[in-house]
Amino acid sequence: MEIISRRNTGKVYDAVIVGSGAAGGMAAHVMANAGMEVLVLEAGPQLDLYKDFKTHAWPYEEKYRGRLSPRDAHNYKYGFADGYTSHIYARLDENPYSTPEGKPFDWVRARAVGGRTLVWGRVSLRLSDYDFKAASHDGYGDDWPISYAEIKPFYDRVDRLIGVMGTRENLPQLPDGVFQKPQPLLCGETILKRGVEKTGRRLIPTRAGVTSEGVKGNRYRAACHYCGTCGRGCDVGAMFNSPTALLAPAKETGRLTVRPDAVAREVIIDRHTGRAKGVAFIDRKTKREYEAHGKIVVLGASTLESTRIMLNSKSRFHPNGLANSSGALGHYLHDHTWGVSFTGFAPPLKGREIVNEDGRPQGTYIPSFRNLDQASRQQKYVRRFGYQCGSGAGIFPGHARLIAGFGSSFKKEVLAWHPGVVRMGAFGEVLARRENRVSIDPNLKDAWGIPSLKIDIEYGDNERELTRDAIECAHEMFHAAGIELITENRAMFPPGHSIHEVGTARMGNDPKTSVLNRWNQAHDIKNLLVVDGSCFVSSGCVNPTLTILALSLRASEYAVEQFKRGEI
Repeated sequence: MEIISRRNTGKVYDAVIVGSGAAGGMAAHVMANAGMEVLVLEAGPQLDLYKDFKTHAWPYEEKYRGRLSPRDAHNYKYGFADGYTSHIYARLDENPYSTPEGKPFDWVRARAVGGRTLVWGRVSLRLSDYDFKAASHDGYGDDWPISYAEIKPFYDRVDRLIGVMGTRENLPQLPDGVFQKPQPLLCGETILKRGVEKTGRRLIPTRAGVTSEGVKGNRYRAACHYCGTCGRGCDVGAMFNSPTALLAPAKETGRLTVRPDAVAREVIIDRHTGRAKGVAFIDRKTKREYEAHGKIVVLGASTLESTRIMLNSKSRFHPNGLANSSGALGHYLHDHTWGVSFTGFAPPLKGREIVNEDGRPQGTYIPSFRNLDQASRQQKYVRRFGYQCGSGAGIFPGHARLIAGFGSSFKKEVLAWHPGVVRMGAFGEVLARRENRVSIDPNLKDAWGIPSLKIDIEYGDNERELTRDAIECAHEMFHAAGIELITENRAMFPPGHSIHEVGTARMGNDPKTSVLNRWNQAHDIKNLLVVDGSCFVSSGCVNPTLTILALSLRASEYAVEQFKRGEI
């Protein structure tokens, strides 16, 4: 390993990439396969996907039945980590951040090679021109500097590269992709679908980044065998993750080095040329400081981590943070509303035989149907929402707490209800507003002495009105399907809880109002690229991972072309 000590000199890579998840992994895959010498810095450890994942462990094999230790649960208060995955997620005692009083934010991070792709939700949806050109559509905010037509070829290539289950639906607000065999609908979902269609809407199999047929040319991937525990990490490589889909094939070139346990502090700038010349980082275990030098620096550490690195890269040349002549760095943080959810019961399924219905990677999806045209335009809010749905019997009957009783009769009733439970959760677009921002907290540092973020965001009237409508529409669809509402949550979770945070280093054509150009290249520093969700101008109402992969693929190929021409 030829990593440079901060006191010495050594190898200069063609590209140094920070982050090994969807964004950084894609950049590494593209650049190594294009002939470049690439170094990836990852803050977390290298895991053995076949030994360190607990994909097929039973609850009775775990000390706390798959739950977190009560003594350690406070370090994962955002609620996603459990006894199977706590070694993947970031601990709050090591990775603190602050928020203003009364304005909570749930920052969910993974610290391991592969990042959050190890445990992501797998929903793989495309943005459309309703999103890329949202401002032209409704007058709010800014358009992206690219269109769907420009990004479509990269979406298509990502679909083929990672393997996406799905069905072609010909919906302009949810463009079709290159799909593998979809998962079938369950009984409860079929009943819900009938009701949804009575309201003039659509319910489709969720498009999931899990291969049902294998991925041609990738020996690290296998077809899904439908165990249903994707959220613990997939130990057969069916679910897309960066290590099996991107990094392992790239390592076969002999031109990719992955350096785990490397906590990035700042981007190093050459004071003579003003160009980025590398990344300063700290060894997670020893806390020794190092430098890695490269001709190109690529940040793909995740939305807020990349922005944090740029804000911490202060110098007399960049007193307000790196590539921040516009003053836009850290601003326009947004994500998706989540938390509003509904649980119902389909009476025709009561007492039906219980089978393994949770053995699949995703459920169903109701695409957006508001604010698409004049007929669907809403007066009280702009933008849209969609629903992620599911049904059927899982390993734990969560509905049991809703049923009164005790003893054998209680157990029989729980079992009778188990096959008929139907669930629906709404995800809505959050508007990108300048006042929703992150900055460096001068009084808070992480376990390696690196200044931490202060995250200042709150939802506004548009999000509240959109959510009210999502609740009313869910009631309408349940009623049309004959599904009895058992319980609901009408309150949005705090910002961040959807794990879809984007923005803070937005792209744009004008260097005075944006951090990056249309190729994810910093306006101020030609050899610095930022390829993760921080570049988003708006979020739509669909999960961002597929778009991050497509943008990183596009930006990385542009960087390779510019590098070979000597223009970057």
